[in-house]
Amino acid sequence: MNAKGWIEQLRLEAHPEGGYFRETYRCQDIIRADNLPERFSQAHCFSTAIYYLLEAPDFSAFHRIKQDELWHFYQGSGLTIHVITAAGEYQTIKLGNDPAQGQSFQAVVHAGDWFAATVDDPDGFALVGCTVAPGFEFADFELAESSALIAAYPDQQDLIQKFSRSS
Repeated sequence: MNAKGWIEQLRLEAHPEGGYFRETYRCQDIIRADNLPERFSQAHCFSTAIYYLLEAPDFSAFHRIKQDELWHFYQGSGLTIHVITAAGEYQTIKLGNDPAQGQSFQAVVHAGDWFAATVDDPDGFALVGCTVAPGFEFADFELAESSALIAAYPDQQDLIQKFSRSS
């Protein structure tokens, strides 16, 4: 199946960072805000999960969330997650089904790290899943402004400009 087929089959919607998504799970159990680390300002469910599809040449723009995000590879081409750690180090995570090429079926982006994603095949797509605990809330999501991110991490300027949607 091609990207359009998966988007229709899974009823995916456009995501602000780029690509398409649909939440597939939201735990009904809640953690009160006063039982969470200070970086969280509201109650959260225990966990959430989504489908996420990215089709080349589109990219997932630099963003960060307040939780660790566990990525799961399902279908399509390999995917590269571009990470700028809090210390300013650039790292890549390769998702896919070819361990001989350094790809993993699962990988974690740590809470607070800035990250973007690209499809490895310029004519391909990647269908993945993302699991977040405590559960994702859009209040936890921050889409990067490239000028602010460049000011914080000037050594990563070219990368930030390449994978940002706002100045």
